[in-house]
Amino acid sequence: MSDVTPCLLEAEGIVKTFPGVKALSGAGLQVHAGRLVALLGENGAGKSTLMNVLSGVFPPDSGTIRVRGECVQFTDTREAQERGIGIVHQELNLIPYLSVAENVFLGREPRTWSGLVDFRRMEEETSQILKRVDLRVKPSELISDLRVGQQQLVEIAKALAADARVLILDEPTSSLSSHEVDALFAVVRELKAEGVGLVYITHKFEELAPICDEVVVMRDGERVGSGPLGEMSRERIVQLMAGRKSKELFQKTDTEVGKEVLRAEGISLPAHGVGRPFLVDKVSLSLKRGEVLGIFGLVGAGRTELLECLFGVHAGAASGEVFIDGERAFFRSPADAIEARLAFAPEDRKRDGLVLPMSVLENASLPTLEKSTRVGLVDTARESDFIRPYVDRFRVKTPSLRQAVVNLSGGNQQKVILAKWLATEPRILLLDEPTRGIDVNAKREIYSFIDELAKAGLGLVVVSSELPEVLALSDRVMVMCEGRKTAEFTRAEATPERVLHAALPDEANVLES
Repeated sequence: MSDVTPCLLEAEGIVKTFPGVKALSGAGLQVHAGRLVALLGENGAGKSTLMNVLSGVFPPDSGTIRVRGECVQFTDTREAQERGIGIVHQELNLIPYLSVAENVFLGREPRTWSGLVDFRRMEEETSQILKRVDLRVKPSELISDLRVGQQQLVEIAKALAADARVLILDEPTSSLSSHEVDALFAVVRELKAEGVGLVYITHKFEELAPICDEVVVMRDGERVGSGPLGEMSRERIVQLMAGRKSKELFQKTDTEVGKEVLRAEGISLPAHGVGRPFLVDKVSLSLKRGEVLGIFGLVGAGRTELLECLFGVHAGAASGEVFIDGERAFFRSPADAIEARLAFAPEDRKRDGLVLPMSVLENASLPTLEKSTRVGLVDTARESDFIRPYVDRFRVKTPSLRQAVVNLSGGNQQKVILAKWLATEPRILLLDEPTRGIDVNAKREIYSFIDELAKAGLGLVVVSSELPEVLALSDRVMVMCEGRKTAEFTRAEATPERVLHAALPDEANVLES
């Protein structure tokens, strides 16, 4: 039992709210010396948010954190590190053009008597730490010259160099080969033997048996179940992850589905450095007029990459065939896809969907500038007249079309993207995480817009990390796991449990009791 060893870290009643989103609603867990707690839950359950709170990335709104029984309040990550809490994020946080030793001791460099960095001592101490994690590279090697799996071990070494007694690993194997996973597990077992407590976030159930002691399941920002690994079967975990309040998010309108507008056959995209050969592996799909196809999958499923392939982003690297209205299409770039009347609202709207310093008008008119030009110059009056109906249709809250889009809320920024693409008069709309980071009211508006567009005859593909959202919006649900299509359900067939089972790797049944 977990109470045999000392409790190193305890969190109770942790609440964290971001603008319009309550990420944590009384979450908590305990971490004991020499034991590993697996933190499970679907995308958006609050796992990473809780770990960011525990590691000092941001403070909780309320709740209690205890380190070795003492209540603490972290204002930054340095304070958490000083208390012995280290975290290895899913996105590695290393500087590629510094050496291994420089990364391990970044911000804590040993000094000579004259105040200069003591490189000799730093490399000697790094060498000892690298032996501890069984990483056979030189401290002087550049991070950019290491494989992803080796970089993962450098991250762990960095945490241990700061004397971490609690180590949080967030999806640590998402980019590792099977050999590198074995090496990581050997390090985990060694750390447990040394009395380090670990928190391990994953969606790969098959990884738990060799290293895990306890399981905590989160859903909607709360801990909904926990227990020793031996008492938590796959069926029980999936049931806890999928359980929902009976009230549905949104009531979809029945629409008349027409002819097929999009068909993709055998779409593949090679991978580099992610532990598997393909990011997208021979995926086929079809879409009809007036239909919403939802695509669900967990971290690393390849959903975004699939949409990018359909939109011509990876032309030259991707393979497979795309048919529009039954005719083969060749997209050498996104411009070709736009010409074929496809539109794509990307996952990261601030990076890929908008030019933040530009105005609402300038953003919304980017794909259709030719409609607003005279003798090669943009006629701003004509541009405003053309774009305003689309901005009005999506009820964008802005003082004027000249307002910089960076000053709008997340929901209104998303509406600008929708207005921009609707102005191209698309037949097919690809939406990647259309409601990420926006408030509840804006979400409901986006759901209504999706419904309206489907009724108007568009074909829509909606990728979402929120399972209730996919189930509420979709006529059909396609499930992906590790780059492959694993299942497809009609709206009537798609239950949370069935979809989640299909989203988990096949090997997960090793936990069946």
